[in-house]
Amino acid sequence: MLLAPVVEIFCNIDDFCNNYSKKESQRYLPNPNKKRRNRATSLSESELVTILVLFHLSHYRTFKDFYISCVLEDLSTYFPMAVSYPRFVALTGRVLETLTAYVLSKAGEQTNLYYIDSTKLVACHNKRISGHRVFKGIAERGYSSVGYFFGFKLHLAINHQGELVSFCLTRGNTSDLSVLSKLTKGLSGLMAGDKGYVSKKHEEELKKQGLTLITKLKKNMKKKMRTAFEKFFLAQRNLIETVIEQLKSVCHIEHSRHRSPLNFLVNLVGGLAAYAIKPRKPSINTTKLPRALNNALIHN
Repeated sequence: MLLAPVVEIFCNIDDFCNNYSKKESQRYLPNPNKKRRNRATSLSESELVTILVLFHLSHYRTFKDFYISCVLEDLSTYFPMAVSYPRFVALTGRVLETLTAYVLSKAGEQTNLYYIDSTKLVACHNKRISGHRVFKGIAERGYSSVGYFFGFKLHLAINHQGELVSFCLTRGNTSDLSVLSKLTKGLSGLMAGDKGYVSKKHEEELKKQGLTLITKLKKNMKKKMRTAFEKFFLAQRNLIETVIEQLKSVCHIEHSRHRSPLNFLVNLVGGLAAYAIKPRKPSINTTKLPRALNNALIHN
C-alpha cells in the first residue's frame, strides 16, 4: 500500500502544470494547418507526472509492478481513467520537459553553504558492454572509486539542508571539473567537494563570482590555512553522499533495465522530483555546533 499523500502531491503538480502550460503556450509557433499535436489522452499531464513521481516514493522496484498492482488496483479511485501499462509507457516521453521543469522549480534555497559531487549511473554490467544496444553511442566507459563502469555520471550540487540546488547529466567519461561552472552558476558563499575538484584555475574563477571552493588535499599538495568553520564544513561532506544514497536506494534513479534512452531520462528526472518533494532530507544539525561556528553559519 502506498503511504505517500497522493492528493497533496497531485494538487501541487497540477498547479505547476497549469501555470507552466500557460507560459509555454505563448512560445509555440502558429499552426496554420490546424493539425492536432499531442492529442489529449484519458490521463492528463498532471496525472502522468504524479504517477511517475509516486513510483519513486513507493517500495516497488519495477515500474511495471507498481503500475499494475498499485495504480490500476489500489489507486484506481484516484486515477479512474488510467490506461494500460504499454500505453502509459508510450505516453511518458510527452512529460519529460514538464517533469524537468518541475524539478527545477523545486530547487533548494541558496544558503551560501553547498556541497558538490558526482555519482555513476551504470547502464549495464561490464561483461555485457560489447552486446549492449540501448545506449550504444550514447553512454561511455568511466572510472569511479570502485573501478570502471559503462554508463553516465550525475553531477549534483546541494545546500547544507540536503536540498538539490543544481544537477547535470553527462557521459561516464566526463571529468567532474568540466561541468563545475554549470553547477555553480549564480552561487556564492562556501562549497566543499572531494579531491576530484582540486584545480587552482577553477578555484580562482569561482572566487571571482564570490564562491569559495574547499577540498581535501592530495598527498603532494601543501597544507592550506582554513578557518575552524571551513574545517568543520569540509568534515561534513558525507552529507552529499547520503543524498546520493537516498536517490539510488529510496528514489530508484539507477537500474539496468531501460529499453530506451527516453525512458532512462524520465526515470532519472522522476526520481529527482520525488526526492525534491520529500519532507525529510538529510542535513547538517546546526544546533549542536559551538556558538562561534553557529554564528559563522548564520553570517555566511
